[in-house]
Amino acid sequence: MVAPAVKREAVAHLKALFGLSERRACQIAGADRKMVRYQSHRAPDTALRSRLRDLANERRRFGYPRLFVLLRREGEPSGINRIYRLYSEEGLTVRKRKARRKALGTRAPILIEARANACWSLDFVHDQFACGRRFRILNVVDDVTRECLAAIPDTSISGRRVARELAALIERRGRPE
Repeated sequence: MVAPAVKREAVAHLKALFGLSERRACQIAGADRKMVRYQSHRAPDTALRSRLRDLANERRRFGYPRLFVLLRREGEPSGINRIYRLYSEEGLTVRKRKARRKALGTRAPILIEARANACWSLDFVHDQFACGRRFRILNVVDDVTRECLAAIPDTSISGRRVARELAALIERRGRPE
């Protein structure tokens, strides 16, 4: 969909370049002649525009609905649709927040002795059966050898169950350092 202002420019361009009549240029551009001749009688709203711009610069994180509330408190009788139109015409938008600072320098990896049983990792994996029932699997993995020390499946694994299984694993393999 083309805006009326663009169609007006197209008609003016056709008239100037090819010397066409207004009627013929409107027919080619697909514009209505009344629309091409229309002159706006709307007030320029310069005071409201400048106040809206000032508020938007003061309150950078406020969009047009919150700016509308501030203007209403100041006694502005305009409706929210008019405020939105002016906000859009002025090219105002909510400013983006600045990106969080990245960590400076390189991150040092955690030093782990390169031998078995130095460090373990726990992880829960979950899925569901064809009937829709869910189940979980507790995996205990040795970080150095990548060996799966235990895989405990159940429909519900409580904290007590995790502690019990880890205690049994420590009895079998010894405590990780």
